[in-house]
Amino acid sequence: MKPTFILVDFENVQPKNMGLLQGGSYKIRVFVGAKQNKISLDTARALQTFGPDAEYVQIESSGKNALDFHIAYHLGQLAAKNSDASFIVISKDTGFDPLILHLRSQKITCQRVDAIADIFTAKTKKEGASAENGGSLKEKADAVIENLKKRRSAKPGKIDKLRSTINALFKKLLTEDELDKIIELLEQRKAITVSDKKVSYP
Repeated sequence: MKPTFILVDFENVQPKNMGLLQGGSYKIRVFVGAKQNKISLDTARALQTFGPDAEYVQIESSGKNALDFHIAYHLGQLAAKNSDASFIVISKDTGFDPLILHLRSQKITCQRVDAIADIFTAKTKKEGASAENGGSLKEKADAVIENLKKRRSAKPGKIDKLRSTINALFKKLLTEDELDKIIELLEQRKAITVSDKKVSYP
């Protein structure tokens, strides 16, 4: 399986759901600013499970866009050494987009996302031809859970509404069977409870 390098702009985004990446062929680089001396215990524990496939890269000095330049440098190096790999930058900084467009013009698979959960929905948007290409059902369920968390009090209260919400998230590319299985996974994980066509969220 071809590796995917994930470069995290930790000054810009502090992911709290590294566990979504478990089971994939991911190699993670977390780029930390010179003055960022603390990392949450949850983040450290999550990264520890990846063993040698995860590492921190702390820059030595601070300055405007200093961390961004380091990420761009490492991205170029990794792309040169791993021509068959794909690359994902996790950052809300749109300044990376011109570089990513240039890499794509060189036939290098690369994208920027705001959050880890967006990786899986972005796959679906990009590939489009089949919902199956957007990741496994487990990955889809993970993305749905993250989406529901963002909705807070605006979560769908009925099963039909939940099904349409999930289908919309994946650009209406899911089959009825896939929808059923995703909802089943959500129930198994106790992310939702369904009773008499009504949905509640523990």
